[in-house]
Amino acid sequence: MRVTNWLIVGLLTLLMAACGTTEKQKGEKLTIITTTGMIEDAVKNITGELADVEGLMGPGVDPHLYKATPSDLQKLRGADIVFYNGLHLEGSMTDVLEKFARKKAVFPLSDGLDEKKLRTPEDGSTVHDPHIWFDVELWSQAVSYAAEKIAAQDPDNATVYKTNAEKYLQQLHELNNWTRTQIQSIPSQSRVLITAHDAFGYFGSAYDIEVKGLQGISTVAEFGLKDISGLVNFIVSHKIKAVFVETSVPHKSLEAVVSGCHEKQHNISIGGTLYSDAMGALGSEAGTYIGMVKSNVNTIVSALK
Repeated sequence: MRVTNWLIVGLLTLLMAACGTTEKQKGEKLTIITTTGMIEDAVKNITGELADVEGLMGPGVDPHLYKATPSDLQKLRGADIVFYNGLHLEGSMTDVLEKFARKKAVFPLSDGLDEKKLRTPEDGSTVHDPHIWFDVELWSQAVSYAAEKIAAQDPDNATVYKTNAEKYLQQLHELNNWTRTQIQSIPSQSRVLITAHDAFGYFGSAYDIEVKGLQGISTVAEFGLKDISGLVNFIVSHKIKAVFVETSVPHKSLEAVVSGCHEKQHNISIGGTLYSDAMGALGSEAGTYIGMVKSNVNTIVSALK
């Protein structure tokens, strides 16, 4: 183990020793820490002005590879509630979050979902796909779960949280219907989404578009020349027009696929950049969950239609 890792483990031990549950004074705001931007955005919609909400992972950050910093540990220690995705999305940080859960209100949003609705990749893996936010209806259930947990921690404001959640869930319902309509506008033979890693499986199942990723559900997974060759052959045989890079994954992998297609005299292009494991910058089009989904859908439809 590297020295920096030893320091983090030591700091975590000290923090946990002092990590007892603290009572909030009446009228005092909750402090809520989340891992990803998607969760941060959902919680902000639920709490409004009643909580200070901060996400640890900003735009372009790959949660699969993220490692907790000493600053993160301090923020987690000071939180009243912590929300994370679960299903091993947060990779090595999962152990840290589970340790904090022994002392305070720490919740994986995936716990609020019916396990039967979770996707298991076709590669024989027994690990569920963690990219639950790409099925808007499924994500709505995770949002409802978060709202319940927040209300339980702050019952004095439970009615406000419920009202805010209902308003946001209606927006998500409309987003779900819009997304389905837009994807269905792509001719069926062209409805194939190829990305750097297998992040869009829930999206494919929910909106009837075939999805293929060069890497597996985690960017930790290795890929080689055989994977590139297999994807190239699939693209050429199916006459796919475009592939898509991701903001949180290096582009070189798919650039190799495009080069391989060109060598086989198949004209293909990078159809655009999708937001997969992280949203866009705050204030940008994709700086909210709804904006991120709309940006992705518009990019996909424009390139494949």
